[in-house]
Amino acid sequence: MSNAAHHHGMDTPTTTRKGEELDSAKLTEYLRECIDGMNGEIDVQQFPSGFSNLTYMLGVAVNGERKEYVLRRPPFGANIKSAHDMEREYKVLRALQTPYPKVPKPIVYCDNADVLGAPFYVMERVQGVILRSKQPEGLDLSAPVMKRLSTMLVDNLGVLHGVDISSPELQALGKPEGYVRRQVEGWLKRYENAKTDDILGMDKAAEWLLANIPDESAPRNAPTLIHNDYKYDNLVFTPDLQGICAVLDWEMATIGDPLMDLGTTLGYWAEDEDPIPLKMFGLTPLEGNLNREELVEHYAAITGRDVSGIVFYYVFGLVKIVVIAQQIYARFKKGLTQDPRFGGLIFVVQSGADMAYKALQSGKLRNF
Repeated sequence: MSNAAHHHGMDTPTTTRKGEELDSAKLTEYLRECIDGMNGEIDVQQFPSGFSNLTYMLGVAVNGERKEYVLRRPPFGANIKSAHDMEREYKVLRALQTPYPKVPKPIVYCDNADVLGAPFYVMERVQGVILRSKQPEGLDLSAPVMKRLSTMLVDNLGVLHGVDISSPELQALGKPEGYVRRQVEGWLKRYENAKTDDILGMDKAAEWLLANIPDESAPRNAPTLIHNDYKYDNLVFTPDLQGICAVLDWEMATIGDPLMDLGTTLGYWAEDEDPIPLKMFGLTPLEGNLNREELVEHYAAITGRDVSGIVFYYVFGLVKIVVIAQQIYARFKKGLTQDPRFGGLIFVVQSGADMAYKALQSGKLRNF
């Protein structure tokens, strides 16, 4: 990978972190069976990852040409449930190859723990630009560019929600009946289990969500494929920023109410006037981005869906962020993790709860 690529928001793998090394000899032996024309050893590097599964880059010669693959495995010491997620994510990628080809091409899923000590899967690496929370050097992210990128992000979500889900593989992903209620109750329960501080906004939001679950017997919007973590840093843009080559991170994908997906996107979609702790998640506060209201208007225009109840889904999107932050903060408070960054997550919890409370009171997506 050239140095220029590094400056253009490409995700750059580095040396593997201590204690997270892979046995490259065993891996090489295993992959020889799966990849035709593979010769020589595999070169393993690791992507700086978030809080969940570990992600590695494998460089390998195939028929004399260098090819790059990505390997995902559960964290070391994780329970077996996350192993199940590995297989699920692999199956999602497989099921989407035809109806929604903008996903990495899956190569193999391995459930034999003898190879790497845990199940894992390998997919092709998609080359392109990923917009993380730090603005990449040397990339033009001026207002007209951000307007185009944010519009493309919504257009692509519309396409994703239009995917034909009739195949048995996709149908097997989820049970749309009662989905919203299960999600709301599940996330609120996680919050209770991780609660450390009394936060009024969160109590109010929890009460309001439970009282306002949309009537699922008369759904205004038929169930669709939903990604459930749809935001800039899970999109790979073409190097010229004119298109989207792939959507990554399908571990939470399911079949359900498409507005649940839109609500998650809105929760992460900070605007410039929002509280500082909520602006750490990405580049949406940059000038030129559609704001939350414009994003919803554009989604409604291209999909024809009824978005009149969107505030419910936005409040839920914020609540999910609050719960994720609260879970990590609770571990920090118990001394289970030493990383000082996690101490600041209580401010994310407070700001997110406050935003949710204001939104449910005003019935609006912005309060300034």
